[in-house]
Amino acid sequence: MTVGRPAWETLWPQVNRVVEGLRDRLGDTLGDQLVGVYLSGSLALGGFHPPSSDIDVLVATAGVLDEPVVGRLAELHATLRTAGGWATRLEVVYLPVATLRRHDPSDQRSYPIAASGRDLAHHRQSLGWVLDRWVAREHGLTVAGPHPSSLIDPIGPEELRAAVRGLLLSFWAGQLQGRPPAWLRPRSDQAFAVLSMCRARYCLEHGQVVSKPAAAAWASRRLGPPWPKLVARALGWRADQRPDDDGLGATLALVADTVTRAWMAG
Repeated sequence: MTVGRPAWETLWPQVNRVVEGLRDRLGDTLGDQLVGVYLSGSLALGGFHPPSSDIDVLVATAGVLDEPVVGRLAELHATLRTAGGWATRLEVVYLPVATLRRHDPSDQRSYPIAASGRDLAHHRQSLGWVLDRWVAREHGLTVAGPHPSSLIDPIGPEELRAAVRGLLLSFWAGQLQGRPPAWLRPRSDQAFAVLSMCRARYCLEHGQVVSKPAAAAWASRRLGPPWPKLVARALGWRADQRPDDDGLGATLALVADTVTRAWMAG
């Protein structure tokens, strides 16, 4: 009998090997605490860009992980980072199922996250996790465990819009205060900002989250000058890490315009 490819497998064999290796090691490290492993982000939405995209993974655990287990996870991710290659693109979030179920603004606990190329660290939830939950529930690829819709409550269009407005009026509005932020100097980060604005505007209008390339295509049709030219430039800059102060003004102008629209819509 011929065994077919797992439904979660991506178009990139090297990505699949990294994900399989992570899944197997998580089984050994977490044991009965492991509930599910899911591909999210651009791999789930169909906008994966090999030169620049992260490999976003959501790991559901039975409960809050104790310090010895977190320590073993930190060692696991340090080993993966040392191995180099695609393993350095892993961005893994660990959430207990009770927390994963729905976003609780009053939850001030921190949860383990292994950001691409960095040590495991603890972070509090943000409004961005509302969008991440929606992507995982509606489009997540099940590497192990039950379907994500059984672990995450439905998230409606208005909840998504509220989360996007909150992000725009807090984090992104903060980038407009004072001098231009240093982290936005690289072209790749300006591309991130521009494409994030495209996706935010799409979500505000349609109440859904789409991939950044899909949002860019929509914005190029929907928005008038000068934004389509800026969007096209951003698509070409995603993997370009050279600083570009000349382009920063236009990037921040789009951020400011999007923040203003979110403020007016609220």
